[in-house]
Amino acid sequence: MTVVPQPSQTPQSPRSPQSPQSPQGPQSPQGPQSPQGGALERRYRVLLRAYPRAYRTAHGDELLDVLLESADPGRTVPVPREAWGLLAGGVRSRVVHLAAGSPWKDGLHLGVTALAAVQLAALLPYAGALPLWTAVSALALVAVLRGWVWAAIPLTLAVGVKAVAIASGRQIFDLTLLPVYPSPLGDHALFSDSDPYVVAGGYAATLAGLGVLAARGRPLRARSWWWCAAALAAAWSGPHWMAEEGPLSLSLSRMAVEAAAFGLAAWAGYLTRDHRWALAAGIYLAVASGDLAVHASQLTGQHLAYWGVLAVLALWTVGTPLRQRRHCLD
Repeated sequence: MTVVPQPSQTPQSPRSPQSPQSPQGPQSPQGPQSPQGGALERRYRVLLRAYPRAYRTAHGDELLDVLLESADPGRTVPVPREAWGLLAGGVRSRVVHLAAGSPWKDGLHLGVTALAAVQLAALLPYAGALPLWTAVSALALVAVLRGWVWAAIPLTLAVGVKAVAIASGRQIFDLTLLPVYPSPLGDHALFSDSDPYVVAGGYAATLAGLGVLAARGRPLRARSWWWCAAALAAAWSGPHWMAEEGPLSLSLSRMAVEAAAFGLAAWAGYLTRDHRWALAAGIYLAVASGDLAVHASQLTGQHLAYWGVLAVLALWTVGTPLRQRRHCLD
């Protein structure tokens, strides 16, 4: 007869996976009392936050165990290459996670979000002179981000009517001293380098998109709060890429935000083979081209280069989902 030893009779090592576990799960190879292991585990957990919550819930502990098992003894900081791989994998996982649901509806919502963000960015430098309307525009962006379409429509309509009135030199709703002078964030009067029809067209496009989304009657996905940071970055009018006295000055800050957004859209289309990013990029580019069209006779090579970069990235966003699969795991 074979005698099975009782658990109390079996010697256990502190490194054994069968040793008593804490409520937080298996301990790291460095041991529960090792300050190096605790520091490394905390840093790995911070890096794993790059992954979506659902992925971390399903695979986070397993992935953390593998990382701790493969770490060199005494290490307290992840290897740079390993850290970069976790961050890149997390961003890629988030992008793939976003490519769910109806592509056209989600792409339309994404395009409307970009328009609402740039419309807030146009007013932010003038918040001192237009505190009420800047706040209403911010509320409109929040409503769009959270998917509250019916709340976003009246807010966007009110701000749009006021913006068109300012662009055309008229008074509506309240008395406003015209022209509206900027704060330290900007250096031009509000809408001084635009046209009332361009301003009206931008808000009309936003309202049309919101109307289509409202007609569907289905809940929308909440967007990231990083859009608020993008609006703040785009609101800064400097440093200038060309002389300030030009017909349509371009700022490197806004160009960087737009190029980064279009580049991310192209990369997302490449990863997911999904056209929702192309739809959003097309909506934004069509509206952003309005000011360039108004100043068509005064454009310089720098203006054309700026528009060309955005157009190339938008076309790339359209084309990359059409690429052929090269192997079964691609």
